[in-house]
Amino acid sequence: MGWKSRKGRDHRSRRKSSKKILMATVDERPSSKRWLPLEANPDVMNQFLWGLGLPENEAECYDVYGLDEGLLEMVPKPVLAVLFLYPLTPKTEEERLQQDKEKKEYSSKVYFMKQTVGNACGTIGLLHALGNITSEVKLVEGSFFDNFFKSTASLDPTQRAVFLENDREMEVAHSVAATAGETQASEYVDTHFICFACVDGELYELDGRKSGPISHGPSSPSTLLRDAAEVIKSMIQKNPDSLNFNVMAISKKSGDGC
Repeated sequence: MGWKSRKGRDHRSRRKSSKKILMATVDERPSSKRWLPLEANPDVMNQFLWGLGLPENEAECYDVYGLDEGLLEMVPKPVLAVLFLYPLTPKTEEERLQQDKEKKEYSSKVYFMKQTVGNACGTIGLLHALGNITSEVKLVEGSFFDNFFKSTASLDPTQRAVFLENDREMEVAHSVAATAGETQASEYVDTHFICFACVDGELYELDGRKSGPISHGPSSPSTLLRDAAEVIKSMIQKNPDSLNFNVMAISKKSGDGC
């Protein structure tokens, strides 16, 4: 695979003994508002999600410890969305710019928003996840998430980005989450969160720094994790010398509490 994970907290290089926590991301607009990055830590993500309107008994974020079949089977099912943190490199940026030149067709049911706030990719990854699984989870009525998705349902991706940029409640919540991790947060990082979700029978890559969702072909709720893992493997192979990767799954909780 390409990383070593321990409970989603510290991600240690196999070649270095010092602790390395993966965080997220720069934004290409130097004049944009900038938040502190979120730590790649399921505990941090869960408190953020549960505090803003996702009931704790509905869904939870879990570490994915590896991309082979045995380790994927360890992830609680059903998986509703997958979060992937990866390093930004000249090669990934070149690929992003090339993809932005290509016309993309995607289902109108896909919830997508642009990123205009620096280091907000963790929050936007979570919003992409929740925005595409609102039929699978019941948000707390009147909560931040409930109001956010109702207010932005008819907006285009750029308008949603502006809505988030001006939302003081989310900015405060993000700040609290960003300082809840195990390392001191820094504005300057070179890793980036994206989300994978299954919508209308297709696997979509949702990245607010790109011009739109990217379809990776047929998928289903039951194969989402495996399908996303195949795409993630190909992305890791493009950066074979890096260990700065992390994968998390948002899984629906079963009614029996298991």
